[in-house]
Amino acid sequence: VSLDCETTSLDPNRAELVTIAATKIIDNRILTSQPFEVRLRAPQSLDSGSVKIHKIRHQDLADGISEKEALLKLLAFIGNRPLVGYHIRYDKKILDLACQRQLGFPLPNPLIEVSQIYHDKLERHLPNAYFDLSPYAICTHLELPIQDKHDALQDAISAALVFVRLTKGDLPNLTAPYT
Repeated sequence: VSLDCETTSLDPNRAELVTIAATKIIDNRILTSQPFEVRLRAPQSLDSGSVKIHKIRHQDLADGISEKEALLKLLAFIGNRPLVGYHIRYDKKILDLACQRQLGFPLPNPLIEVSQIYHDKLERHLPNAYFDLSPYAICTHLELPIQDKHDALQDAISAALVFVRLTKGDLPNLTAPYT
C-alpha cells in the first residue's frame, strides 16, 4: 500500500494530521480506482505556513472526520501490508503517534522507502556518485509523470509509480547528471 499524509508541520512531534491517502499496489498494478482518502477535522495548529504547502484551508476541512475515525478506516484499508512511500518514516511517525494516542498502539506495518530503492539501484551502477533524491528528480529520471500538486493521494500514487517502476521495470539509461 502506497501512503502519504498531509500535516500541519514538518516536525513529527508537533504535526497534526490533515489528510491521509493511500492506494493499493498488486504486482505491477496500482489500484487508483479504489483509493483511500480522508480529510480530518481542521486541527488548531493548521496555520498559514502549512496552508502554503498543501493548500488545504480550514473551510476545506469543514466536513472532516475525527482522527480516531480516520485511523480506524485507514487500518481497515491497509491491513498488515507494507507501507510504501517517499519519506515514509515521517508519515509512519505521525501515524504511530496518532494511533498510540487514539488506539493505544503504533502501526505494526513494515516500511518501504522508494528513494532508498532508487538510491540503491543507482549506487550499483555508479558507486559513490551523488544522486538527487527529490521526487521531481526521481520521476524525471524514471520517465514518470510529474505531479505538480502537493496532495496526499497524488503523492501516494507517485510513490506507487516509482515503486512499481523500480521493482517491476528496468532502470532507464543513465544520462546526465548520472553519467
